This record gives sequence, structure tokens and C-alpha cells, in this order.
Amino acid sequence: MAKIEQSAEESKRKHIRGTGRVNSRVAFTVEWQEGGKILQAAGYTVDVSVRGCMAVVNQGFPVGQRVRVVNSVNGNSVEATVIWRGHEGRNGWEMGLELDRGAGDFWGLEF
Repeated sequence: MAKIEQSAEESKRKHIRGTGRVNSRVAFTVEWQEGGKILQAAGYTVDVSVRGCMAVVNQGFPVGQRVRVVNSVNGNSVEATVIWRGHEGRNGWEMGLELDRGAGDFWGLEF
């Protein structure tokens, strides 16, 4: 049974990370609403793809949290969902963000 569950989990991760990724550090701000207020946290990407990114953010969010990501370089913004949260390190929380729409020119990179 453990092998079947492990295999299913590996398949799920491959689906999440199914698109090509580019190592790129892009500074961004995460915005979310809490208690009727818009709050912000700083972050930066570790790698990016058309569908999202792996990032480090100085605020921890639960998986499933809806946020707005604002690219600090070009000012573009997009709605996103936290799909993975890793460990808290010196610079913040590791997390995977899935963009609601294809990145297009969001990151300022061509894929």
C-alpha cells in the first residue's frame, strides 16, 4: 500500500511541476485581505514558470490561500493560490504559487 500512495504522490508532484522552469530571482510583493484590510509581504522567486513559481516569502500562508502577486520589477500583478509550503528559513517561508492565468509577460521573461 505504501508504494501505491508514494507513487500517486510522485505523480501529483510531477503534474504540479509539469512545465519548464527557469532559475530566476524576481522580487515581488504578496497582497491578501484580512479583517477588511489589504496586507502585504515581500518575497522573491527561486525559479519561475508559465504557471507559477517557487519562492521565499517573509510571511507564511496556508496551502489554498488566495493572494495577489505584484512583480516589483515591472509592476504586473496576478491572482495566485499557494499550492505548497515548505520550511521557514532565515529569509522567510518556501512556497509554491500557482498563477490564475498563464504568466504571459508577468515575469518579464520568455519561456
